[in-house]
Amino acid sequence: CTFNKRGTLLAVGCNDGRIVIWDFLTRGIAKIISAHVHPVCSLSWSRNGHKLLSASTDNNVCIWDVLSGECDQKYRFPSPILKVQFHPRNLNKFLVCPMRHAAVMVDVEGTHRVIPLDEDSDLNIVASFDRRGDFVYTGNARGRVLVLDAETLTVKASYKITQGTASNTAVKSIEFARRGSCFLVNTSDRVIRVYDSTEILACGKDGEPEPIQKLQDLVNKTMWKKCCFSGDGEYVCAGSARQHALYVWEKSIGNLVKILHGTKGELLLDVVWHPVRPIIASISSGVVSIWAQNQVENWSAFAPDFKELDENVEYEERESEFDLSDEDKSVVQGEEAQDEEIEVDVASIDRVAAFCSSDEETEDIGSLQFLPISPDVEDSEDNQATPHEVPIKKHRSHDIDLQGAPIDEIHPLLNKGKDKPTTKKGRPRLEHKKGK
Repeated sequence: CTFNKRGTLLAVGCNDGRIVIWDFLTRGIAKIISAHVHPVCSLSWSRNGHKLLSASTDNNVCIWDVLSGECDQKYRFPSPILKVQFHPRNLNKFLVCPMRHAAVMVDVEGTHRVIPLDEDSDLNIVASFDRRGDFVYTGNARGRVLVLDAETLTVKASYKITQGTASNTAVKSIEFARRGSCFLVNTSDRVIRVYDSTEILACGKDGEPEPIQKLQDLVNKTMWKKCCFSGDGEYVCAGSARQHALYVWEKSIGNLVKILHGTKGELLLDVVWHPVRPIIASISSGVVSIWAQNQVENWSAFAPDFKELDENVEYEERESEFDLSDEDKSVVQGEEAQDEEIEVDVASIDRVAAFCSSDEETEDIGSLQFLPISPDVEDSEDNQATPHEVPIKKHRSHDIDLQGAPIDEIHPLLNKGKDKPTTKKGRPRLEHKKGK
């Protein structure tokens, strides 16, 4: 599952190949796209929210128009796809991570470039764009992390993750914060390492940068299924691979803030943090769980003289409360007695910092934040009109040929299905949970 940039829409991929888009404000289903025939394994929103990139276990990658629900482009790959990601600033490019093959940079028109490998040529590659799409970060099963220029694909920096006496520590995923320059690396040694990208670039090739934080479960030695940053980048959330449990750390000091436990016996599939609000969405057994804080009403924030009562008390009337002229009112003298005329600007819209990047002066007016829903109107029998059929736009198909890609491989989602509890096929449902 994944949120759009503003967090107003939540897209969830289903086992039957459909994509369900929820309006996150009303908690209602805004659109259902019949996307694939096989289960959806990865989703990514474009920056403006008008396009949605999806990958399925049948090795197909599609770009969907969110408003119309139609497929714009379809790409057929020879091997299973583990992850897809839109370019953060260019909706004409996206990144694909095939199984046991180097990552691929694909242009919307069908051309592609293979991300170069390191000299050890390990094919178990994970890749991700940085926050602005200037660089591509890749990691392999030997703990080697490369930083490549997104345009020229030249290596700008590299380093290797080591853990004690272990020679190889496989990189499972790389995730970037929406704000700031930090990113995290989830490795097979059950440790989440937080790095600063500016320090990585400063160290150059074969550098030895030290992580800002090392996050782990020292008691249970938990393996992490999925990790992500909070919207402001100040917290790190990780989902356990053994059970439906979410761990939340504070990035600055590395202490464990909260552990959220879901239903026992369920395995976590995915977890994402809301871009703006302190809300976490997790998927397990066909149910999308929404984790939020308990809201406490504070009326004194609206009226400073407001008093909250724990029990009923008898009201004591002031002496001058109902007098025509308030005798207790303080006398205002001088210039303060004159009413000031102030012009109120109701036309211009102030920039909301939470909705804009650090290099943006104004919000993107053309971004898609909500999906319009037309009411169902039944025509009377006397005034029955022939329904106007909208012609279906034919999508363009592209075959992506990858040299040396495994052809007969089974997607990990299908391969591990025997070990997982029975998941509900079809439409998932939202479940609200509160974290104290």
